[in-house]
Amino acid sequence: MAARIRFLPVFLIIAAATATISGSTAKPPPTVPPAALLPAEAIPGTPARAEFAVPEAPSTTDRDDGCTAVVHGRLLPGGQVTARGFQTTLESGQLSELLARTRTDLKAWTAQARRCAQVTVDDGDLPTVSTLTLNTPPAIPGAETLSYQQVLSLPGQTTGLRLRTVAIAADDVLLVLRDAGATDLDLDALAVAAWQHAGPRLGR
Repeated sequence: MAARIRFLPVFLIIAAATATISGSTAKPPPTVPPAALLPAEAIPGTPARAEFAVPEAPSTTDRDDGCTAVVHGRLLPGGQVTARGFQTTLESGQLSELLARTRTDLKAWTAQARRCAQVTVDDGDLPTVSTLTLNTPPAIPGAETLSYQQVLSLPGQTTGLRLRTVAIAADDVLLVLRDAGATDLDLDALAVAAWQHAGPRLGR
């Protein structure tokens, strides 16, 4: 039987909802400069985009050990994080990037994703089925990688909103590239390009 959890009405393309740590005295991670993000010209059609920054000391508010983080695509761990990203609208969907200075265990997240391959989420009176399929991620020397597709649909339906995610992590850097809809993008190639672009701009 599929697990049931509370689901927000709107599924954010970058699920980085966080709460600031008050009174924290720990040194924040290094900043992420805007130039480290994937250049607009690297995206087919060079669409306009909206950039955003994550506060310097966020912590995820949801700490349950169930499937919530997987369903919401929440790859940022709790604790101090410095992150920057963008979201852009394409002709047939959306694309977003999140680049963070944080340590992330993608192997553990992948194992949790396997346990949460199909979950029924409860959005008030309208249950939604989250079906997640792990794909073969791009191989990057010295980095952990993750690739998966998620479909959000109504119970009994075989079609719904498609989300694809590719994540790359090494040392204190996490990159998440995600699209929604039928974008026909080569997300693996874009993620590798974004990783190679960000590296020297983050001192790697």
